[in-house]
Amino acid sequence: MEENKEACKSNGETRVNKEDNNKKEADEKEPELPLMSLNHVSRLCRNVEDSIDFYTKVLGFVLIERPPAFDFAGAWLFSYGVGVHLVQSNDEDKLSPPDSAHLDPTDNHISFQCGNMEAIEKRLKELDVKYIKRTVKDDQSGNAIDQMFFDDPDGFMIEICNCENFKLVQ
Repeated sequence: MEENKEACKSNGETRVNKEDNNKKEADEKEPELPLMSLNHVSRLCRNVEDSIDFYTKVLGFVLIERPPAFDFAGAWLFSYGVGVHLVQSNDEDKLSPPDSAHLDPTDNHISFQCGNMEAIEKRLKELDVKYIKRTVKDDQSGNAIDQMFFDDPDGFMIEICNCENFKLVQ
């Protein structure tokens, strides 16, 4: 490395080449943050009761106790290791109108991993939830994932997938 520094001297300044910088960066990695997991997602609602009904019946969440210290209307739900916090909106203008006719997988959404896509699809049909279904195939590996997208009562998109079929980390 000293040879590289010496070879790069110019006008009294020492320049370090890219290879040296990469090694230095690898040696001086930032300590990892002490994050453990996703705790909850928060959803602003037109009607908390309608949203409780949706998340419990469609997705199997369980209503849990919400600390009384919160001075606004809402509810907490939990399942699958994550919470959904529902907050009653006091301003209708903050909410987009639900539009299940326009489900775009590239829009903002939350996604739940699923072990039985057929069971979820059956539940969506039974509850008359409009959804789109697609399969994405990785031509390189030959693996495919199935996805279903639908909106909650307030127009927040939800994805159900079997994404474990794609290897995400090399």
